[in-house]
Amino acid sequence: MASAKILVVDDDPAIRNLVYRFLSKQDYEMESAEDGKSARAAFDQFNPDLVILDVNLPDANGYDICQELQARTGVFVLLLTSRSDEADKIRGFNQGADDYLTKPFSLGELEVRVGAILKRQRPVTMAEQQRLIFNKLAIDPVRREVAIDNEMIALTALEFDLLHFLASHPGRVWRRAELIQKVWDYEYVGDQRVVDVHIGQIRKKIELDIAQPAMIQTVRGVGYKFEPPQASMDDAPL
Repeated sequence: MASAKILVVDDDPAIRNLVYRFLSKQDYEMESAEDGKSARAAFDQFNPDLVILDVNLPDANGYDICQELQARTGVFVLLLTSRSDEADKIRGFNQGADDYLTKPFSLGELEVRVGAILKRQRPVTMAEQQRLIFNKLAIDPVRREVAIDNEMIALTALEFDLLHFLASHPGRVWRRAELIQKVWDYEYVGDQRVVDVHIGQIRKKIELDIAQPAMIQTVRGVGYKFEPPQASMDDAPL
């Protein structure tokens, strides 16, 4: 399998070069940019699998760049910031970021986060290729597409993974820590409200009434479960 391509965008040359050199040694194909303008140009030419993106760029807002790049290809985005405020992290996730690292960070933690994100690129197994049909909701794990009543629903990569995981275990209640371990694929260090943020984003896109969600239900004091309107699955392989 070809090595993943990673674009690192940071106006601090020390951080940019350190991340570039470190991940190059992990056999990733690397490119770098120092601001929003050069990031856009590099993105178009390089077509990365993952963008490691500083929030504070001299000519652009990193949150806006994140949303813009994901609108083009659905690329994975790992945000870097010197801000430790939880509100900033929630804003990043709301903009579609797949993960978030606060400066200063260790290279070991960066390696784990990058590896966990890129694992979502792995080919799905035969068992995971089953197309899930719940009433008017269709989830296609091969094409990574979600549709309601044949209308495509735009989800970020992480939103898709979270919805697909919950829908693959209808009726089962999952704690936030379990969802982080299963979907994020590592021991997340930080506020577990990150799960709530992504659940909220998914609900906005698939639920008829966000105030009373029918499919992704909150189990107070525990976590979340997927409750299909009709428990009928189309198990025929694609």
